Amino acid sequence: MNDHFIIEPMTENFIVWRCLHGGTLDSANINQPKPNAQLDWNYIKTRNVLLLKKIISTYGTCAILARDGNSIIGTLRFYPKVLCNFTDEGLGLCLQQVYPAGPSLQFAEQEFSPVSELSDKTLFVHCLFIVAPDNDPDCYRRKGLATRMVRELIQWCIKNKWDAIEANAYEEIPYLYAISGVTGRSFWEKLGFRVIQKDTEPGMNGEILKIILNSAVKAGIPIEDIKNRYRMRLELLNLG
Repeated sequence: MNDHFIIEPMTENFIVWRCLHGGTLDSANINQPKPNAQLDWNYIKTRNVLLLKKIISTYGTCAILARDGNSIIGTLRFYPKVLCNFTDEGLGLCLQQVYPAGPSLQFAEQEFSPVSELSDKTLFVHCLFIVAPDNDPDCYRRKGLATRMVRELIQWCIKNKWDAIEANAYEEIPYLYAISGVTGRSFWEKLGFRVIQKDTEPGMNGEILKIILNSAVKAGIPIEDIKNRYRMRLELLNLG
């Protein structure tokens, strides 16, 4: 157990408005992303900060953070299920993509109902990501951080009167985790989640599918299972 890592909800004091794919984030570098011809960082920041502040002011937070000192090394992002549309054509909430894969600027301008007024008090985990520095890929991974972040989320949900948590999961394919922030089915099962739905991931094709196929073969995962997508759910009503 690495007790010096701090696990805590995100607040308006430090909005983590972009992801950890480029490395750890802190107050000195979060506003200095690497140039990307496909992204207008000024627009992305404006949209994300507006949206995240709106969600935090309405629900308290929308992310559990893992810190090593002042550096953010892990993020667990989640949103009320009623804000998400899980159809392939629907709203995406990826903070580093433009609409429709990411939220529109107008999405943050609508009114969000408080949890007490929601008919479905379920939170959905959008992504869970632990940074892997190039010079030491195992520096922060496999330290129990992801488990600690989910347990923090569970306690936060109980305290704030949410009824359940849901998350998508796949087979135990490391490459999927590295690119998507989606963990394996067994990770959630160890934390008490159960499978409530199984379908096929529609976006698994092309070069990504080839890489995942090779990764699955090395891990001994049956080829027919690599596109499996599981909806995991944890009921909280009996945990308080």
